[in-house]
Amino acid sequence: MAGTETSAVALEWAMSNLLNYPEILEKIRIEIDREIGEERLIEEADVTKLPYLHNVISETLRLHPPLPVLLPHLSSEDCSVGGYDVPRNTMLMVNAWAIHRDPKLWADPTSFKPERFQNGPVDAHKLIPFGMGRRACPGTSMAQRTMGLTLGLLIQCFEWKRVGEEEIDLTEGRGTIVAKAIPLEAQCKARPIVTKIF
Repeated sequence: MAGTETSAVALEWAMSNLLNYPEILEKIRIEIDREIGEERLIEEADVTKLPYLHNVISETLRLHPPLPVLLPHLSSEDCSVGGYDVPRNTMLMVNAWAIHRDPKLWADPTSFKPERFQNGPVDAHKLIPFGMGRRACPGTSMAQRTMGLTLGLLIQCFEWKRVGEEEIDLTEGRGTIVAKAIPLEAQCKARPIVTKIF
């Protein structure tokens, strides 16, 4: 149950960004058609063949981590964090949202640019939507596979476009899990693969 809302929120952010950048959506569609074809649906094993789709998911999680402040940690001994002395048993909160938008770590940090991940994974200390180390989210692999498969199938099976001419509003809502303030509304039309298969 813990990962369902965060995955749904991340997928809504991904689709919102893709609808604002139709050229990126088209790149994913081309990648899927080239690697998978139009005779069968994407399967879990196929997701690894879709690097640009992974780039889009990574960029979505960078800009819109569903949990912007990671779960708290307790220091087990006296330590130093960012130049600050932290006594033992201090609760530490990690602001992933701020790290993911830090201009010292990311070029043009507020722009949606999946290409920034095209040379493979980035430094593990820069992209931390699931936390890191021994206390990282145990569902990281499942979440990434689920998001890749779901987003890939949505793009493989449907043509997507915005309801109107104006861009999708990307205002963030409030809460522990940060969903969009205004839920996504989009138009879709079945692609030929849907009639072939079903």
